[in-house]
Amino acid sequence: MRVRPISPELVVEELCDRMAATPRERRLRVAVDGPPAAMPENLGDALVGPMRARGRDVVRVSARDFLRPASLRYEFGRYDPDVYYDNWLDVGGLVREVLAPLEPGGTARVLPRLWDSVIDRAARAPYMVFPVGGILVLDGALLLGRGLAFDLTVHLSLSAGALERRTAEDEAWTLPAYARYQKQVEPLKTADVVVKVDDPRHPALVVDPE
Repeated sequence: MRVRPISPELVVEELCDRMAATPRERRLRVAVDGPPAAMPENLGDALVGPMRARGRDVVRVSARDFLRPASLRYEFGRYDPDVYYDNWLDVGGLVREVLAPLEPGGTARVLPRLWDSVIDRAARAPYMVFPVGGILVLDGALLLGRGLAFDLTVHLSLSAGALERRTAEDEAWTLPAYARYQKQVEPLKTADVVVKVDDPRHPALVVDPE
């Protein structure tokens, strides 16, 4: 694997350069993929201000707001890594309410939050009309390899050791799911951009995953 050391600020700048290069009349769907320990939501949030300063509207959505109800997530137990991998994310809801409406010719009518998993009920968020030339930035875990329609995918990569160290003790049961993800999906090869974040203060862009 070949990597290029880069600052956190330059990660944001290079991603913004890439997004800004798309035609302004085109809606762009960007995924920031990574386990919770990699904090993909932080990178997603960091992209908003710079892109708005470049004159592009940005809509932030998090996959954690598209989890399935607890009765379905925990149907086969609370700590099953395979169920976590396969069944926690409401893929159909995410496609129906967010990604499909942004297809060319789509309605552009997006629901930014579907389910509140903390209180386990519908989020009751209002629909919004996605602006022409707008950019969707969606953060979440285990997003790749599901056939989701993204125009740009960014994967935040942690070594197995770093992932184990930085995963909360009460979430350690999810680690086999991420090992399966690495084996089956190979996000280092699948994502358009891969950023190593073993030390988030000193990230590195993967320029050759082999």
